Amino acid sequence: MAALRALESPPLVAPVVNGHRRLRGPYTVGSAILRELVPVALERSPDLVARHDIEIRAAAPDLRPLVPLRRDTIEARLPENERILVPAPRRTLRIANGLAEFIRDCLSGPHALIVDNVHQADPTDRELLAVLARRVGDLALALGSPQRPLDIPMTVVDAAGDHDSGSAADYVAADGTGDDDSAHQAYLELPAAERQRLHDLRAAELGEEFALGARLYHLEHGSDPEAALQALWAAVDRCVTEGFLHAVAELGPRGLRLAEPGSDLWWRFTQRTATALGGLGRRDRARELYDRARRESMDPVVHAACAYGTAMLDARHPDPEQRDLGRATGWINEAVAISTLLPDRRERAFKLGFDQNGRALIELRQGRVTSALDLVESAIDLAERDLPADAHPVHRMVLLANRAQLLARTGRAKDALRDFDRAIAIDPVFPDHYLDRGNLLLELGRVDDALADYETAMAVSPPMPEAYYNRAELRLASGDLERARADLDHVIELDPGYLDAYVNRAGILEMLGDHDAARRDVAAGISIDPGNAHLHGVLGQLETAEGRFSEAHAAFDAALRADPKLASAWANRAILRYETGDAAGAVDDLTRALAIEEDAAVYFNRATALSALGRDDEAGRDLRRAHDLAPDDPDIREALERHEAG
Repeated sequence: MAALRALESPPLVAPVVNGHRRLRGPYTVGSAILRELVPVALERSPDLVARHDIEIRAAAPDLRPLVPLRRDTIEARLPENERILVPAPRRTLRIANGLAEFIRDCLSGPHALIVDNVHQADPTDRELLAVLARRVGDLALALGSPQRPLDIPMTVVDAAGDHDSGSAADYVAADGTGDDDSAHQAYLELPAAERQRLHDLRAAELGEEFALGARLYHLEHGSDPEAALQALWAAVDRCVTEGFLHAVAELGPRGLRLAEPGSDLWWRFTQRTATALGGLGRRDRARELYDRARRESMDPVVHAACAYGTAMLDARHPDPEQRDLGRATGWINEAVAISTLLPDRRERAFKLGFDQNGRALIELRQGRVTSALDLVESAIDLAERDLPADAHPVHRMVLLANRAQLLARTGRAKDALRDFDRAIAIDPVFPDHYLDRGNLLLELGRVDDALADYETAMAVSPPMPEAYYNRAELRLASGDLERARADLDHVIELDPGYLDAYVNRAGILEMLGDHDAARRDVAAGISIDPGNAHLHGVLGQLETAEGRFSEAHAAFDAALRADPKLASAWANRAILRYETGDAAGAVDDLTRALAIEEDAAVYFNRATALSALGRDDEAGRDLRRAHDLAPDDPDIREALERHEAG
């Protein structure tokens, strides 16, 4: 352990924190800070604590008796077999941002945080430290680590000095996190029974708040493997519920080593671990676990679940080019075939409906929207017919929300809204469905209702970049550039990797004439996605505005190579061509833009280019169509009147 130097000034947020994940698991650092701040905040500003109830309770479960859950999801009240949602890895970013805002609001003046063993910290803590460094300006970080952790601006302190010779008991008392080699060597030289005795004594000393870390470590190395197994399962179950997928990927295999192969608990470890690995992109390892389960078990439920899980590894691959939808279809059909034969009516209704919903995703990704809708409706019918009215509410909620999205795709907006309403009624604090309903409401022109949904999503969730991004799009569509920019500023503050926020903010900055800032956003976005068509399109506009016509042409060409269906790039390259004397080329580009999407401004511009070429009849037709699309536009009306008069 590095001997960290205390900072003379400013004061510490908490005493020096050992960030090793073996101590308390996820948020070992975060919970140490919260234990310092929450009791004081409860006295001074209980409303502040209440606003961050989800984040505090997730990061510091030992504080839950002090922090009642204000935003209580239905999932938290369900038995294990009905908790089917696995939060995406991005949930921890929401938690980290919420914790950062809580910590920021608790501090008055400069403070310091000193953390050791950052290289052994759980990814939740490393993410939190990066967010604190970015968002809490009054907090100085000094981190002890053999190497500089990525993406965390900080002072790195590695001041390890000479160590006194330690004993095996010292090593155990430090929960195996010390770097005293002599103590570790003494521990290794002990007889196994003596090592177990020391671990049993240490486990008895530790409270339940160490169940995800030190206590669990000692139970595993102690003399009661059954206690260790049950503690591991409780830890995995909690981490799945909270979305701590890296911890599940680490704890799950430890449980599998202790569980009897083929047993119910062994299968539950397998399923949770494979699900977490898939969510983290470690699909090959997840597939290996499903393959092993198929070899170990003859339970049809296990085989159906393995087939479903294997199908989703392909169907949910984030890169469309790497999805094997044919292979996914084969696996999901196997899951459906097995679930159809399950003898228990209720189990069959749930499992078969679950599999049909998965098959609907595959159908949707193959462009078969009607088939996907039929499958989801079949799953809903099964639930309504064969499940008790109060059973599996989250399953019903997911099916209703999925049907709503499919109905919206088929133009049945009224029916889609009804399903979104029903899904939200099941769990009014599940934020994602407010975003989806808000998007549909915005498409329907119900701007105020859409805004209300986006802001409700903000209220029921820890800081959610997607909600602010959606509100920015609403404000941008309404012409409110300044407030749209402010929302996008906040999106990027919450998530500096949010590509679409850079795209839209760069466009807004270009419209506002702040070309230097727009260029910075273009550069930031291109560093994330070098081939992004929209960003190259904005770059082309910036180069055009600054008279760098050759560079502008290259940028528009790059945009159109990346996305030949990007109408704005065709339209803006047409403006460049017209301004550089190529009216015929401008007409060609504007015609390509109109083939993709009708737009009054594009018709107006093509009419201008056609007039320059002497093609007045065609120009008149374009002006009349532009006027049909935008009858209140004064420039179009004036141009049409001149044309008709001439």
